[in-house]
Amino acid sequence: MIEIVEVDNHADQLLRTQIVDLLMEQMQSIGPKDGRPELEETINRALEPGSKAHLFIAISEQNGVVGAAFLNVGLSLGKGGQYIWLNDLFVTKDFRNRGIAKKLLLRIIYWAEQKKIKGIELETGRNNEATKALYNSLGFYDVISKRYGFRF
Repeated sequence: MIEIVEVDNHADQLLRTQIVDLLMEQMQSIGPKDGRPELEETINRALEPGSKAHLFIAISEQNGVVGAAFLNVGLSLGKGGQYIWLNDLFVTKDFRNRGIAKKLLLRIIYWAEQKKIKGIELETGRNNEATKALYNSLGFYDVISKRYGFRF
């Protein structure tokens, strides 16, 4: 059985290590700019009280953390209030195609509705058809834009 939970600042070091291990797998697949120490620091900062970042995980009793969703809550003039930017959604390869990503997203949607958040935004690769189908099946829609970035 897979349980979806929000992680808070009470997470012990073992759980934090499992989360970092999982997210390192994701970072390696997309070409990390930073290493493990930076990822550990980011997770620890996200779990601090008052952080606008939130982390939801999928846990298997036998296998530990098998999926994660990392998001930030921001303010949007266009949405008229708070919205979520879903930074990362990842399920380890051995647990894909079992509905875990969908369960993570449904839990986030429910959480956001309870918090009266106005919307969720995210991005995915143009050729990532399976992920786009998942998002569309839950009511997400395509937004045409060109995203820019700057890194220090």
